[in-house]
Amino acid sequence: MLFEGGFTFTNFLVDVLAIFVFIMWFWLLMTVIGDLFRRSDVSGLGKIVWIVVLILLPYIGIFAYLLLQGRSMAERAEARAQHARDELRQIVGFSVADEIGKLETLKSQGSISADEFQRLRAKLV
Repeated sequence: MLFEGGFTFTNFLVDVLAIFVFIMWFWLLMTVIGDLFRRSDVSGLGKIVWIVVLILLPYIGIFAYLLLQGRSMAERAEARAQHARDELRQIVGFSVADEIGKLETLKSQGSISADEFQRLRAKLV
């Protein structure tokens, strides 16, 4: 407990806040380290320097990495997600043309109306 006085509601809230801040810091640390080790544009020495900074100055190191590399972090995450989607589509055999063909079949069978067809087709394209 951060405050004296036993178990009070204020102490409980402060403890919950402290645990939340620690969990958020740990999550950010794992995200930064994961991004750092996936990068191929940073040399081994650069990775070592970042890890030392993250160990010696944990909060400042994380905030510095996010400030300096945040935009490229998001771009790399989006590229990885797109690559995973493309691989999944290759494995499963899903394509937009296949789905549109299925929708046209449903429309011709009368299972869906023309409005539903247009709405669902707009979601695919």
